[in-house]
Amino acid sequence: MSETDINAVVVKKTEFAPGLMILRVRPDSWSMPDFKAGQYVAIGLPWSAKRVELSDPESPPSNPDQLIKRAYSIASSSKQKEYVELYITLVRSGSLTPRLFALKEGDGLFMSIKFKGMFTLDQVSEEMNLALVATGTGIAPYMSMIRTTFMADDTRKFAVLHGARHSWDLGYRAELVTLSYYCKNFSYQPIISRPDDEKEGWTGDTGYVQDLWDNKTLERAWGEPPKPDNTHIFLCGAPAMIETMVAKLEAEGFKEHKKKDPGQIHVERFW
Repeated sequence: MSETDINAVVVKKTEFAPGLMILRVRPDSWSMPDFKAGQYVAIGLPWSAKRVELSDPESPPSNPDQLIKRAYSIASSSKQKEYVELYITLVRSGSLTPRLFALKEGDGLFMSIKFKGMFTLDQVSEEMNLALVATGTGIAPYMSMIRTTFMADDTRKFAVLHGARHSWDLGYRAELVTLSYYCKNFSYQPIISRPDDEKEGWTGDTGYVQDLWDNKTLERAWGEPPKPDNTHIFLCGAPAMIETMVAKLEAEGFKEHKKKDPGQIHVERFW
């Protein structure tokens, strides 16, 4: 199988908010490889593929058959091999996402035969608590981690801190709210930055996801402060959030994880 084959198929497409969708993709006549929660997969389409309506115009490509490929974090559990689930935002001026949003169930696309990435739980011992901080679609790898490794009423505490502009941009909110309702060791803390746009009103936190850390939201949810000796922090999303959070955490004694210098801050910089 070459790196230019249309070798996968869309099995489900759900657009749950303007410019946001969950796409499930399965291999077509080949076996999905093993992967670890937190890793990513590359998907692609040729330049000749149709773009979604209202996307920005672009110049005709010199080679219409050439593939446009991008990497996306996997949101589905690594324990199931039927499909991979991807959480994708539309960039109207982009090359690939306007084509992905034009796909229908049953359409073909390219999917890499190897999944990659170091943003996993491999370097975190099982007794350490996990604070998973994200903006926008940066929540995707955390969904894979939760769906793969989370155990209700375990001694390990999990928390998702998720920031978005609007309540309808909080992907996986219903699943995470339900999990937090039934599981004492799981906390879900959403926050939005544009509450004035809400038609039904918003009674939750407002601001940016890093504000949740300043407001001790996690400490109140867990009944104890997250500290370097009991918690690992994962950061995925907007660069400004990541840099702000790293600075805050380092001031509290946390250290960014490096391959040869282990720490408690794990960062996925995909922008």
